Amino acid sequence: MTQASPIAAPPLATLGLSTERPLVLVDVDEVLGLFMQGFGDFVADHGLEMRIDRFALFQNIYRPGEAEHYPVEDGKKLFDAFFATRCHEIEPAPGGIDALNRLSKVAEILILSNAPAQAEALRTQWLRKHGLPHPLILNSGPKGPIAAGLVAQTPQRTAFVDDLLPNLDSVQDHSPGTATFQHVADLRLRPLAPQSERHPRIDDWAELADAIEAAIRR
Repeated sequence: MTQASPIAAPPLATLGLSTERPLVLVDVDEVLGLFMQGFGDFVADHGLEMRIDRFALFQNIYRPGEAEHYPVEDGKKLFDAFFATRCHEIEPAPGGIDALNRLSKVAEILILSNAPAQAEALRTQWLRKHGLPHPLILNSGPKGPIAAGLVAQTPQRTAFVDDLLPNLDSVQDHSPGTATFQHVADLRLRPLAPQSERHPRIDDWAELADAIEAAIRR
């Protein structure tokens, strides 16, 4: 997708979030939801197949029997169509819902997802379907600027969870006091995902919830 201008951080109060409790920012795709599995089903309905042979998206889409991946521009069109029509059908990441319900007892939760604007209604529907009443912000591009704008509004401890190192690096660069954690939900992607010493990699949600709670309670 073409990178858009950074989205301004809305006031926490307008999102229904208190500044008297810690703030935890959480991604959706491959963190709370099994995006690659759901998108793979979608591309299969279009006569294509998803081969998880690298930590990538469009380069993993193939026509059956072909060795060269599907054209990236055509893959992006499928991506946009998926978010406009089917993104509410992905399965939750194992343990993620329970972990957020637990964390919500001690912290404010904000869902920060990079997704096309047309996904907002369906993504909100997905969150509510799974018992997650937390506010949603759709972002485009690196998440550091908007995360910094949100974090700057609270004196409390903050944490951020994402699967992608560029987003994690961006948040840590813009908001060094925020605890950053990497989580990769899809079992097929885990051995392929790059890691960094800057961000603890915790793929079990129960263990991740423990680490987040420890970080925001210090």
